[in-house]
Amino acid sequence: MKSGFFFIIVFNFLAEASILSRKPKYFDRRFKLELLHPKYLFTWIGIFILVLFGLMPARLRDPIARQLARLVTKIAKKPISVARTNLITCFPEKSSAEIESLLKDNIENFVIILLAQSELMVRSKANVRRRVNLMGFEHVEQARAAGQPVIFIMPHVWGIEYAGLRLNLELPLVSMAKAHRNGLFNWFNNRMRSSLGANIYMREAGIRALLTELKHNHSFFYLPDEDLGPQKSIFAPFLGTVKATLPVVGRLAQAGNARVLPVKIGYDQHARRFDLTVMPAIDPEEMRGKEHEALALNQAVEQVILAYPEQYMWFLKMLKTRPEGEAPLY
Repeated sequence: MKSGFFFIIVFNFLAEASILSRKPKYFDRRFKLELLHPKYLFTWIGIFILVLFGLMPARLRDPIARQLARLVTKIAKKPISVARTNLITCFPEKSSAEIESLLKDNIENFVIILLAQSELMVRSKANVRRRVNLMGFEHVEQARAAGQPVIFIMPHVWGIEYAGLRLNLELPLVSMAKAHRNGLFNWFNNRMRSSLGANIYMREAGIRALLTELKHNHSFFYLPDEDLGPQKSIFAPFLGTVKATLPVVGRLAQAGNARVLPVKIGYDQHARRFDLTVMPAIDPEEMRGKEHEALALNQAVEQVILAYPEQYMWFLKMLKTRPEGEAPLY
């Protein structure tokens, strides 16, 4: 009886996740000669610059990043407009001055972390440990002692790559990402993400690939804040508004016998390091039913964002899907 119930759960879950392809396939980390094509010349120059910054000490790199942030503020008009709209919608209680201050800090942290990221691939594991102060790992150890893999809940924050690789030093991880149009940047970015052995699945691999990984005791990050459209999404309260959320994690965790742990990370500019905290597991009872799960996921995302609101990717169109009758935000 229990076995039959388990397969019903899995079948229903996969059916509702059919917006993603079911073909499991992960990124090929091998370098290919086609990446030397002249069309990638400027991409190679960009990568070379990023590598130089990755090799540079943070005490020298961070001040340069702060100056470059001023240039970004002047030229990135469209993303900044989206970010401002998100901030005004999510924090209706904040004044215009507070919104602009938060936006300025957000851009500055973006540039600081962007210029540093290549260090994750070109510097040692010891450097990753020094740069990322890991706290709350006892929650992961409790799950693994119980024979459970972990689904880490983390929204789109600037330091997410640091969080993934730091945790990958402690336990086997896989991840899922959307392929970039630029083949060279796609290889570079995912080579960095998989530098400690994690497989990076294409989004088209679908939920089935992640479920298989859970069965092999591999943990992964799930980013529940992306707006995937109205199909299968549930509107739930989110900060000062409502957000369309896809409630699939609860059933995935149940089918894969996984524990769901929110994770927060923020860059401390004074200490020049990241603070990464694994938070207590979400109670499975809080995720029973689509409405309850959407609410629980949004509450977890809120908790992570509010810890470091200046380090969230506010430029994403995270509120693109709106309730019927409500005007578009963007």
